[in-house]
Amino acid sequence: MTAEKARAMTTTLHDFLHQTTYADLPDEIRNFARRWLLDLIGVAAGGRGTSMSRIIHNHAARQFGGSGAQMLFDGRFVSPAGAALAGATTIDSLDAHDGHKLTKGHVGCGVFPSLLAFAQAEQLEDPQEFLTALVLGYEIGTRAGIALHRTAADYHTSGAWVALAVAALGARVLRLNAAQTREALGIAEYHGPRSQMMRTIDHPTMVKDGSGWGAMAGVSAAYLAQDGFTGAPALTVEQDAVTDLWADLGQNWRITEQYFKAYPVCRWAQPPLQAVLNLRKAHMLTSQDVARIEITTFHESRRLAVTAPKTTEEAQYSTAFPTAVGMVRGTCGPTDVEESSFSDPEIQRLARSMVIRESDIYNAAFPAKRIADVTLVLKDGRELQSGPTEAIGDPENPVSLETVVAKFRAYSEPVLGQRRMQDIETRVLGLGDHGDLTGLLPLLTAPL
Repeated sequence: MTAEKARAMTTTLHDFLHQTTYADLPDEIRNFARRWLLDLIGVAAGGRGTSMSRIIHNHAARQFGGSGAQMLFDGRFVSPAGAALAGATTIDSLDAHDGHKLTKGHVGCGVFPSLLAFAQAEQLEDPQEFLTALVLGYEIGTRAGIALHRTAADYHTSGAWVALAVAALGARVLRLNAAQTREALGIAEYHGPRSQMMRTIDHPTMVKDGSGWGAMAGVSAAYLAQDGFTGAPALTVEQDAVTDLWADLGQNWRITEQYFKAYPVCRWAQPPLQAVLNLRKAHMLTSQDVARIEITTFHESRRLAVTAPKTTEEAQYSTAFPTAVGMVRGTCGPTDVEESSFSDPEIQRLARSMVIRESDIYNAAFPAKRIADVTLVLKDGRELQSGPTEAIGDPENPVSLETVVAKFRAYSEPVLGQRRMQDIETRVLGLGDHGDLTGLLPLLTAPL
């Protein structure tokens, strides 16, 4: 790419990033931002009880000292980078947050807690500006994710490209000029975690989707650029192969392309889980009716191979375990992927006896479609088939706002209590139209 063309692309991105206002956002886009924000807050509340969240919060308090921002649902002050790290890792600890098919990952998980940290550190009090910045984070993060998958040989975690979105938000909040903004994106891409996703799929641990480290790198990149630090050009923005992705900023709103997760497990495991739930309800079955479950799915779903999890990370990155939970309990929620569920003998029976195959047809459809079909082999000899099934909540068939609110309440009320939960819900759903940000921030940062 010529220097002139690179400047043109970064100018387009810079203008979109720094000049877009709340008035430029269609009502539909504002509503999507509120929807994903509420959902992310609920998942964060649900995730605060995990060991992963506890460890990262204590780590940030010890290693990321400062007074710029309070950590999400914790109250302790740390640097903005530390607050972003702790918040994004907490959301990532419970795999129930929104995602995007073509990025094969999650934008909001890193963008929201980073924006929260920037808002505190830089005294951002305008609720319309906060919501606008959140939208911009989704727009830039989604494109950066697609760009990385298109141009890189390996499959990297969300943190790799979320870092760019977070750096962009920092550039806006800090009012960086065009040259500084370009440097921020370059620093973020260079320092962002190019962590290999399938490694943690095969060996599920707390590193998960890299979102916390990506958020931390993005926040740091913005402040470094403000101080004059320079970075290599961000290829996911500037190279020829991705020009089309950045040409429609402000015209094609990719925040509408995110999916909603009904269950706190990897999206790849949700089609067979949904198929089992559908069959269970349609035929009024209990798990005692079922001899075994047979699944045909796509390769990445089959790679979620843990059948007897020992940690919540293994339970969330499993196809067999949550599918067995669904058959036994008729649902799969946060408590179902806690260690207390692992000893259930009926769940163990179905998970360990499960047969999982992959289909060339379903492989070819991935990642635009994530499809599975399930056969329930009953103890009386009958076989019930689900047919091709996708998870609920895809952007082509979005769930209602009522469904999003119900999930938020289910995840947050046991942690926050009814009054705090209701106050957050009211303020988030009205954000930008009435109310102020100063009333919301303490509700999100005060300790539990």
